[in-house]
Amino acid sequence: MGNTVRELADRTPAGRDRYVDLLRVASLGTVVAGHWLMAAVFADGRVGNLLAVLPELQILTWALQVMPVFFFVGGFSHALSYRSLSRRHDAVYSVFVRARLQRLLRPTMVFVLVWGVAALALGGRDGLAGVALRLVAQPLWFIGIYLAMVAFTPLLLKLHERWGWAAFGALALAAAGVDALRFAAGVPYVEFLNFAFVWLAVHQLGFLRADGRIGRPAVLAAGGLAAAAALVAFGPYPLSMVGMPGEKVSNMAPPTLALLAHGVWLVGAVELLRAPGARLVARPRVWRGVVAANGVAMTAFLWHLTAMLGVYGAMLALDLPLPAPASAAWWAQVPLRFAVAAALTALCVAAFRAFEHPAGGSRPPASPGRFAGPAAALGVTLSLLGVLGLSMVGFGGLLEGRTAVLIAVRISAPAAVVMALAGWLLVETAGRASRTRAV
Repeated sequence: MGNTVRELADRTPAGRDRYVDLLRVASLGTVVAGHWLMAAVFADGRVGNLLAVLPELQILTWALQVMPVFFFVGGFSHALSYRSLSRRHDAVYSVFVRARLQRLLRPTMVFVLVWGVAALALGGRDGLAGVALRLVAQPLWFIGIYLAMVAFTPLLLKLHERWGWAAFGALALAAAGVDALRFAAGVPYVEFLNFAFVWLAVHQLGFLRADGRIGRPAVLAAGGLAAAAALVAFGPYPLSMVGMPGEKVSNMAPPTLALLAHGVWLVGAVELLRAPGARLVARPRVWRGVVAANGVAMTAFLWHLTAMLGVYGAMLALDLPLPAPASAAWWAQVPLRFAVAAALTALCVAAFRAFEHPAGGSRPPASPGRFAGPAAALGVTLSLLGVLGLSMVGFGGLLEGRTAVLIAVRISAPAAVVMALAGWLLVETAGRASRTRAV
């Protein structure tokens, strides 16, 4: 793999924005490390959250909850990709969806199938195994939201090209309206709309960056930080920018206006670091590391919780000392737990990384594909609903019959898996059936 990475790095076009690639890797890496640190497993197999054990650490989420950065980078990449494809393809929507989702859906479907088989083999379990069947599926919400961003890119890019910052402002106002209906009027289920409005607003900032329209990042950072602080201080929003067990209101699920303000502050902050970041990633050794990490980032993200729970499971099975979370002995164990979790994640990456690379991506599409666009739209919709549903129910629900409310509709784990797989197949079929325009 080393030679391949070196070759890819050496072939990087001179005009490529390498800082964006660095942000993608750094944001996912920060999320992984945060999940590993927050996992607080007790000696009896219970799993808690370090931020609940030590609430004073919740302020750190204002710097370390960096998923908005990943979605911001996604908007930048989607704008460039869609514009490029639109110049070369007739059925641009289906080709765009397939091209953007191959490296996302293929490793995700493998993850779902492997854990689905494991859930059926384990059966109903208590203790850490039962918790694992629920927890490992939770990060799939990120996949579902990203699918929605891909699906809405053509429409939102048109709005951006016509209205610019006003398109972002409209999404932000919609998010504020949803929170007003939720908290002031008590309208049921309306809060789920902010899964779209909040994250698509952050995604819209990526479009603005692609066109060089984020001219004052300091103003963006200061304004976002001030707005987030005011909303938390005077509104119904909690301090933590990640979900906390048992809380009545979460800034994450569903997202709130406070989380959008947090995302704005982070976007401004990373743009302020653009010049030194670009100098760093211009170094050949650093760039090769970024290229290598980008090649396996999604696989590592999917399996990182499996690795960490494997570490704790092994400690419990071997009757190794498991100090109380947040104790001095627990903190002393953190470097070792991280090292072992990283090694297990690397093993998972070695086993599954092949699925992250597009299959047959170099083959030209075969036929015009009259219904390619609608089929791709239906496929991505089924996939995102299935993935989001599975993230809420967990793999344990395959046997327990447990359901969860997704956008006012109850969904079970078997239904979620079927929807995700069917959607993936539709996306693949629609994208392959699109005709390349002669150039």
